[in-house]
Amino acid sequence: MTFSPLVLHWFCIDNTTPFRGKLSQGALILHISALVEILLAATATILLVEPYWEFDLKACPVKSLSDWYTLFHNPRPNYDATLHCTQEAVYPLHTMVFIFYGLSVGMMSLIRPWLVHFFLPKTGGITVYAALYFFPILALLHAVFGGLIYYTFPYIVIVLSVISNAAHFAFKIDQSMKALIKSTVTNIRNLLIVLGHWVVHGYGIISLTQLGEPVFHTALLGLVPLPAVFYILTARFTDPHKLHTD
Repeated sequence: MTFSPLVLHWFCIDNTTPFRGKLSQGALILHISALVEILLAATATILLVEPYWEFDLKACPVKSLSDWYTLFHNPRPNYDATLHCTQEAVYPLHTMVFIFYGLSVGMMSLIRPWLVHFFLPKTGGITVYAALYFFPILALLHAVFGGLIYYTFPYIVIVLSVISNAAHFAFKIDQSMKALIKSTVTNIRNLLIVLGHWVVHGYGIISLTQLGEPVFHTALLGLVPLPAVFYILTARFTDPHKLHTD
């Protein structure tokens, strides 16, 4: 779930007027600020969970999906009264995400307003307000679907990276192969977006395989550019003007 706030930060910054579709100095400052905030929050989160002040993590083993939802598995001795003794069976995997979100908001509140004040006094504040909306939503999603996300995270990352990659290219007016390649190579913003999708896609493959078979699974990383290449090669076949209704 560390990726989600960072991606949402960058998405909000990239789609906030007057930065929409541009890689200006102001937008670049906010992008870097978001990255620093998330890195600091993630580092602090690891240090604040057991073993404290160490870059290590001791977690209870996850054996089944029900471990994430102990609220629904309170014991009933002799099938009598229910004992409400719910504990976090996957500690600290559930708690640390909330800690991370709280620290992320704190880091953003300490760093972002200063940058907005000195570099973007008129429009930069919108990105802060956007984060104050999506962090509670992320926390709610984790509280309700934390177990499901734990088991399906690699698949979610891979599928969303493919969909987002296709959406990025779909917004281009000229869908010819030459135009798509040219806009990607010559525009630094487009190039960074495509490379970002590749990084996320590769991360999803590594999360899914855990590189259990180093040779084979490392070779799978060669498929990372495939969604972008596939879209560029097949975009011309999806032109609505070329569809026949008869």
